[in-house]
Amino acid sequence: MKYFKNAVTVIMILLSSNLLFSQLKPLDAELSNYQYPFEVHFINLNSQNQTLKMAYMDVKPKKSNGKIIMLLHGKNFNGAYWEQTAKDLSDKGFRVIIPDQIGFGKSSKPESYQFSFAQLAVNTKAVLDELKINKLIVLGHSMGGMVAARFALMYPETVEKLILENPIGLEDYKALAKYQTIDDAYKSELKNTYESYKNYQLKFYYDNKWKPEYNQWLNLLAGWTLSKDYPKVAWNAALTTDIIFNQPVVYELKNIRVPTLLIIGTRDRTAIGKDRASKEVQETMGQYQELGKKTQLEIAGSKLVELENVGHLPHIEVYPKFFGALYDFIK
Repeated sequence: MKYFKNAVTVIMILLSSNLLFSQLKPLDAELSNYQYPFEVHFINLNSQNQTLKMAYMDVKPKKSNGKIIMLLHGKNFNGAYWEQTAKDLSDKGFRVIIPDQIGFGKSSKPESYQFSFAQLAVNTKAVLDELKINKLIVLGHSMGGMVAARFALMYPETVEKLILENPIGLEDYKALAKYQTIDDAYKSELKNTYESYKNYQLKFYYDNKWKPEYNQWLNLLAGWTLSKDYPKVAWNAALTTDIIFNQPVVYELKNIRVPTLLIIGTRDRTAIGKDRASKEVQETMGQYQELGKKTQLEIAGSKLVELENVGHLPHIEVYPKFFGALYDFIK
């Protein structure tokens, strides 16, 4: 009977996975057929001898507390995954700005662009200048944490407070792992599928425990792989993987002078290039239970909130704990 029940469970999981896959719809490069949770606006950027569109959401509260916060997405995401965070911040009086970086979400996917974290920071500042915002709180998750750190270093007068949620780049990946050319990274991106994305997220984000609410963020990635536009998306993904690997912010974190909060899920083991490191080095990479503490010591006066047994996505996996830590710091 035990084996029968186990077999039934496995079959149900497979059927569920196949059903979800069958419901996937191809998504074009700029997600024009996917509706974001809030109205989307665009600015035109004249950048690197071309005109690009940068998308952003501007969520205004019914009753303002006079404060503004900007939410910066990670590499495998876009601004839409901040939906619950933005709603709750807006309910508490915050105006919430949520950009999609160039190369991500509904923003342009240029075929030729010299990506850098400094360039992404400049692009982000252009959105704020368009909105005439000169002071705000900045929250960055994952790669967005690297953008947020660079932004705070370049525009300290603009940043009232800084929050880094499981940021990557807390170690120098190029000193630990072998280099991967952009061409090889592109070939790797082209191989992605619904199943490969899900397996990665299960391992690194959710401790092999899948919940239905995770599907919408997985489907945004997987839907791209079904589109004729996917090579363009994959190329941009390869270019941005390269800057994560080659442009560490870890050596400059000590120069951050704005009040900073680190929200760290300690189960996270994310590290770019880990599969290209030796087995001994792999075991030392992405140890967030250590990286959080180390980073707190680097950023003078910073505060650390560790979320035990939580992975790379606290604001999805354990939202109430994440929001509690965030609101305590910014209220």
